[in-house]
Amino acid sequence: MKLDAPVTGGPCWAELGTTDLEAAERFYARLFGWRPEADPREQAGGYTIARLGDAAVAALTPLYQQEQPVAWNVSFAVSDVDTAVGQVTAAGGTVPLGPLDVFDAGRFALAVDPTGAVFQLWQARAFPGAGLFNAPGALGWVELLTREPERAVDFYTTVFGWSVTGSDRYPQWRVGGADFGGMVTMDDKFPHEVPAHWLPYFAVADVDTAAADATGGGGTVLMVPTSLPDGPRIAVLRDPQGAMFGVYRAGDED
Repeated sequence: MKLDAPVTGGPCWAELGTTDLEAAERFYARLFGWRPEADPREQAGGYTIARLGDAAVAALTPLYQQEQPVAWNVSFAVSDVDTAVGQVTAAGGTVPLGPLDVFDAGRFALAVDPTGAVFQLWQARAFPGAGLFNAPGALGWVELLTREPERAVDFYTTVFGWSVTGSDRYPQWRVGGADFGGMVTMDDKFPHEVPAHWLPYFAVADVDTAAADATGGGGTVLMVPTSLPDGPRIAVLRDPQGAMFGVYRAGDED
């Protein structure tokens, strides 16, 4: 990710919804060195910030609704959530939750694009989003996996004003002149029951070590460590509760 701070239209936060918050805290602390810090307010419902040093890098939360899947969710920064919600629906998406205020931190909505991928909208107030990007343990890339790439391009370029760069094989998302993510077309290799989704990638010092640490902590390697042609070394992992995420070698994005 070329972004080093939250910008309007770009990814600003990653948030895990899980069935076992304590187990997730242990897994990601082992893998990334995260220090969990739970919000003590009862209304926060167990919302936990993961920190590296003083920097907030992600969140871990219980599942708040019965139908909510165990998954990582990506938030995109907007200047006005209410306006963005209107843009999402006008472009063919849906908004199953929000907009709503989150204390004094900001204003939030949960959205679904026309291809079925869930994402979040975040209007910052006291909390702008992640305080660190691209460093080991921090968010470094976001990837949309979808079966309808043309429809996805139409939607996201309309809603967020993104441009598309890269090759037809792997289009990349850009905002404000900075690439921050890519898009994979889901083919027959993906099980039919796997929906379109956003996949966050976290930077690590060593991808092979991270994959070994993940399996040692009860996780699964879905894509073995691989060096992409003219690209980074990456792996795709699944935590013990079933949430998928990627890792890539820090510095390879430069």
